[in-house]
Amino acid sequence: MTAGNLDEEKLFAARLLAVRSRPYLATALFALHAVESRRVPTMAVDRHWRCYVSPAFVERTPLEELAGVWVHEVSHLLRDHHGRSDRFAAKHELTRPGERLRMNIAADCEINDDVYGDGLAQPAGAVRPGLLRLPEGQLMEDYLRQFRLGPYTDGFTWLDCGSGADGLEREWDLGPDGAHGLSAQERDAVRFRVAQGLTAHPGNAPQGWKRWAEEAFHPPQPWRELLGAAVRSAASGPGVGEDYTYGRPSRRSAGLPGVVLPSLRRRPPRACVIVDTSGSVSDAELGTAIVEIAAIVRAVGGRRDLVSMLSCDAAAHVTHPLCRAEGIPLIGGGGTDLRTGFAKALRSNPRPDVIVALTDGQTPWPDARPPCRTVVGLFPRPRRSGEGDPDYVPDTPPEWAKVVTVG
Repeated sequence: MTAGNLDEEKLFAARLLAVRSRPYLATALFALHAVESRRVPTMAVDRHWRCYVSPAFVERTPLEELAGVWVHEVSHLLRDHHGRSDRFAAKHELTRPGERLRMNIAADCEINDDVYGDGLAQPAGAVRPGLLRLPEGQLMEDYLRQFRLGPYTDGFTWLDCGSGADGLEREWDLGPDGAHGLSAQERDAVRFRVAQGLTAHPGNAPQGWKRWAEEAFHPPQPWRELLGAAVRSAASGPGVGEDYTYGRPSRRSAGLPGVVLPSLRRRPPRACVIVDTSGSVSDAELGTAIVEIAAIVRAVGGRRDLVSMLSCDAAAHVTHPLCRAEGIPLIGGGGTDLRTGFAKALRSNPRPDVIVALTDGQTPWPDARPPCRTVVGLFPRPRRSGEGDPDYVPDTPPEWAKVVTVG
């Protein structure tokens, strides 16, 4: 090998060693395209899945440690540290260049606390949470809230894992139009394949990777925003809150002498919240229901007098006007039949314009669409079963209801 040239044989042998040590990352490791660069301190990645490699670093680093660096760099991309850094910086208005170094350090803490060992050597100088007196097992965002640049981080100023770790473009980046970059669809496909393999055959993968795979394979929904949007949409739809009044005659009355026609007015929408209080709903979920009732009040304009609540298990209990969330009585604990709750809500006077049902879904549903909008906040269940009957499969929420998974 000519002095100063990249030792590709050693570099790719290290990647094969990384694949043997972490076979569940094979798809991602082979998706990385190596680019020789003398401007890179060690190895660094960009958001387009290029890995920039310093020839001098490859030459002086033992093969086993080089395999650990391969896994470390691809971990930044799989865990979307560049996108998460951009979002964190925008949310907290972080604009100083030093903040990106802090994000790189926090991202390394998230990766390095459980990525090494079990056949994978830890590279020299790897940042571990303990070096910053921080607990292990947390996410990058958690670490960012617990430390600032200072004496404990002075030894990490050399750290540079590239724009794929902190979102800040580097001078050596080839950019989105450069050669050998992956498109957004290809990057998502790589993440999906890795997450799919980890979910199907987790084996002895570290807990951090299992958690990542679960969230990547089943990305969490912003359910609070979705539930609020569903309630607002239902409360503002056509026909909701509309009624006729003779207090202001219709302008069409002028064309019909002797006839007074009522005009159409819009009043604030009324909502009724049905809370499933059966034995299959936990205390924590009932607590979530109370919190969501307060959010529903805001969704209909902030007027508590327009929101009522009734608790329902196998029977509907007393309907309560909403005075304050902490005073809501939740009665129940038996079986589940929300049909009685819907019937009682529709018999109330005035009748609600929107019904919101907060339930685990283990209930029969009304046969016909209610004469008002319906939103179902569904508490998730890993395995649905009847109370006392393991073969029972409950009906899914009906098509006429807007369903939002809560929690």
